[in-house]
Amino acid sequence: MTVLESVMLANAVSQGAFNTDIREFLTGVTAKGYRPGSDGSSVITLPELLGAGPGGIGGNYSTGLDLQSVLKSNIQDNGAKMLMQLVAIPIAFRVGAKLLKKPRAQANRLLRQASLGVKV
Repeated sequence: MTVLESVMLANAVSQGAFNTDIREFLTGVTAKGYRPGSDGSSVITLPELLGAGPGGIGGNYSTGLDLQSVLKSNIQDNGAKMLMQLVAIPIAFRVGAKLLKKPRAQANRLLRQASLGVKV
């Protein structure tokens, strides 16, 4: 598994469960700046879970909802897309690796012949 594949899978999970991309989930930074927990909605970030922002530890959600309810709602809303991504991304990487195997081997051979010794 490559780093890119791992990041894409982590992004699929964060979008499915936390209703935000992996960057925003980890940092709490949105287009409006660093304001974790200030949205009071279904968007959950790690800083918000750790107590940053107005919601305290566990976050600040829509009226009357707790973390478990918001996660359940997010997964109900985004679960099918998340599941499709978790299946499709590894398949796409495997197919891509097989399709690019021959061109990569040819490029490596040409680079070795040119004494560059760089491997693609």
